[in-house]
Amino acid sequence: MNSPPDNITTAAPRKPDAGEAGSASRWATVLQVLPAVGEAGGVERGAVEINGAIVGAGGRALVASAGGALQHEITRAGGEHVQLPLASKNPLVMRANVGHLTRLIRDHGVDIVHARSRAPAWSAFYAARATGARFVTTFHGTYGTQNWAKRTYNSVMTRGEKVIAISRFIAGHIHRVYGVPARQIRVIHRGVDLARFDPAQVSTERVVALAAKCRFPDGVFTVMLPGRLTRWKGHRVFIEAVALLARRDICCLIVGSDQGREDYRGELEALIEKRGVGGVFRIIDHCNDMPAAYMLTDLVVSASTDPEAFGRVVPEAQALGRPVIAPDHGGTRETLIPDVTGWLTPPGDAEALAGAIDRVLNMDDATRRRLAERAIANARENFSKDVMCAKTLDVYDEVLDQGPRPDHR
Repeated sequence: MNSPPDNITTAAPRKPDAGEAGSASRWATVLQVLPAVGEAGGVERGAVEINGAIVGAGGRALVASAGGALQHEITRAGGEHVQLPLASKNPLVMRANVGHLTRLIRDHGVDIVHARSRAPAWSAFYAARATGARFVTTFHGTYGTQNWAKRTYNSVMTRGEKVIAISRFIAGHIHRVYGVPARQIRVIHRGVDLARFDPAQVSTERVVALAAKCRFPDGVFTVMLPGRLTRWKGHRVFIEAVALLARRDICCLIVGSDQGREDYRGELEALIEKRGVGGVFRIIDHCNDMPAAYMLTDLVVSASTDPEAFGRVVPEAQALGRPVIAPDHGGTRETLIPDVTGWLTPPGDAEALAGAIDRVLNMDDATRRRLAERAIANARENFSKDVMCAKTLDVYDEVLDQGPRPDHR
């Protein structure tokens, strides 16, 4: 079990107030560092969203990375992107990055350096120590801990004056594995952009257009497993579960890029044929309108065989009122209310997943409506982007209000 000790702080949700008197974030300059901003993953999306929150609070936001497609979102929100080779794990490049970041911090009067990934965090840690800037980290995953060298490499993410854990599951992991004291950890769950994942904002035209583009059949129950094609996301478990149902009046979608894992995609296609569900499944490489994809779906499944650090599929689906089935481990335990907003099943158990899918298939309309209302309320109250941003600014304020910077470990 990775349960955190009871005294780890989970900030109480509050509505953000950008003009709040006494808020250090109103004047602070914050530099976020991460490898690149080329994909909309959790690390990248979190940096973009906090960038906007810093600017909205009246501060100055800098993001340093190797660049990518999300740069325009950073600058459009009023932040500044600085391109550095921070994706590199080459020790010589990482050492050079210490100098680049040190100059950047001094030239721009950076108050807080917020590191979001290990390789750039090492460079940022030494640059912050050289300049006196405050140092904050966000621990986004369990990472590999198979040997001393790996744990040492990971340990830079525990060296923040405050370490943000994206779930209580991750808080427990870093407390247990790295011995990080509870007083240093702040749990801030990932947030959903409720302006984007809002049923009222997803037009029928968008849903119809997506259905036509993907050639979805009319009048059938649709089940979707979103997530990139990587083995631990549990696609094989999903396929086996659907095969056990022995139904052909459903449409099952696997939505996610293989990111070059063509062999794994081939394995999935072969398994689909072997189990005789070729007419049921569709593998869609990429979807530019995920809110419409969720709204097109009657049931959303997460089947990860390894624990999710947070698992954004579950709160996104709930925000749009979709029933969700997820594995009973990791961060998903914190985002789904069992038998109220969805169901938890044993990880890797195709038979249990098939039973849960069958349960949703047989739900009446009134039960479905009640579940949708509760799911939307859960997402809005606990997992909104605005709550996540407000809590992060609170951590910045806490660090800046502590007085003289302590020596980094």
